[in-house]
Amino acid sequence: MASFALFLFTLLVLSSSCCYAIGNNKTLLSLASRIGINYGRLGNNLPSPYQSINLIKSLKAGHVKLYDADPETLKLLSQTNLYVTIMVPNNQIISVGSDKAAADNWVNTNVLPYHPQTRIRFVLVGNEILSYSSDQDKQIWSNLVPAMRKIVNSLRARGIHNIKVGTPLAMDVLRSSFPPSSGTFREEITAPVISPLLKFLNGTNSFFFLDVYPYFPWSTDPVNNHLDYALFESNSTYTDPQSGLVYTNLLDQMLDSVIFAMTKLGYPNIRLAISETGWPNAGDIDETGANVPNAATYNRNLIKKMTANPPLGTPARRGSPIPTFLFSLFNENQKPGSGTERHWGILNPDGTRIYEIDFSGTRQVNSFGSMPKPSNNVPFKGNVWCVVVEGASEAELGQALEFACGRSNVTCAALAPGRECYAPVSVTWHASYAFSSYWAQFRNQSSRCYFNGLARETTTNPGNERCKFPSVSL
Repeated sequence: MASFALFLFTLLVLSSSCCYAIGNNKTLLSLASRIGINYGRLGNNLPSPYQSINLIKSLKAGHVKLYDADPETLKLLSQTNLYVTIMVPNNQIISVGSDKAAADNWVNTNVLPYHPQTRIRFVLVGNEILSYSSDQDKQIWSNLVPAMRKIVNSLRARGIHNIKVGTPLAMDVLRSSFPPSSGTFREEITAPVISPLLKFLNGTNSFFFLDVYPYFPWSTDPVNNHLDYALFESNSTYTDPQSGLVYTNLLDQMLDSVIFAMTKLGYPNIRLAISETGWPNAGDIDETGANVPNAATYNRNLIKKMTANPPLGTPARRGSPIPTFLFSLFNENQKPGSGTERHWGILNPDGTRIYEIDFSGTRQVNSFGSMPKPSNNVPFKGNVWCVVVEGASEAELGQALEFACGRSNVTCAALAPGRECYAPVSVTWHASYAFSSYWAQFRNQSSRCYFNGLARETTTNPGNERCKFPSVSL
């Protein structure tokens, strides 16, 4: 079990009652029976908002979470029964937090024109702002709770009492998370941000929104870690030595570590909501376990757990429902970073399902049929190159080539006239060499084989006898 303990310890460094009251607490809206979907739009090939909303309805989702307050989308949502979550962007938190008029203007612009026809139920202020720590970010930190308070006051002044205000945070708000009973918030954020946040959430009967992804801690050591435990399919358990609580899956451990952290600050009863969770359906060659079967298994089992009646809760909170939003509706091809960033979708951009799923939770998981056994549940061993994607624009490749060759005199030396990789003389050939060379040279400095969507990884050597392409050895 030593390797298993090490696996759980990685949570330390990685990240993301049955109802809430409306108005005078006489009307209750159950959040237990419906799963939500995150509707992100960082793609240049996505359906229109009208088409996207119809696709969300076809999934039988009950809630939709936006990363803004897009007017067209909010107007279209008024014609549905979907409950809606909107977001105050990070770059507006300082102004809203420091100026009542700015908060009033935000509510007047983004809530009043649509409420109550559009069923807005949550306003989330910012997105994972405690994951960033520049001086500017810390100024945003100090304005987070004031912004949340001003939004609530503005809503109430306009007679709106059925919209809860929160903020989604990643798992990296914790300094310690293993065992779950040791859950503790990072020291530098506890007094200035977390304590006031918890006081606010407690006083407004709102939720602690958490972006929580078991994929990330599992994938840090996929050889020794238990994949089934992360996918809700394990027969093994883990017992917290301090609390005695018994865990059957990784998500419950992650959630309970936050519950224990809140309890230590004097807030044992603030409810959790999962603002993002999911599993990538594809990724880069070195991103083990990112595949369709695992994504389908995780999300189907998650829905089964979160729609159980009566609610299951977690070991630390038996029977408590947890509002949950899956990430995400589409694969979004313009998200930067590693390959998994662009592959969390339930749907392809053309609207077809990447795998079958039923958000209502009424369909049995074993009724979906079998899928091919994944080929990348163990780490890839071998050489990997970075080459141009098919159909890339030559104009964009030219700019990327200039970038790749501009950082170091060594990167593109072999492309000089007369050198071994000069021929064939084409932008695609030169760019593929430059991408591979740059990635091999700077990968240890967090360089990615992406180049604004112009590059992809390959295990096929693109070079020839004369020109040897640099590679990354995994």
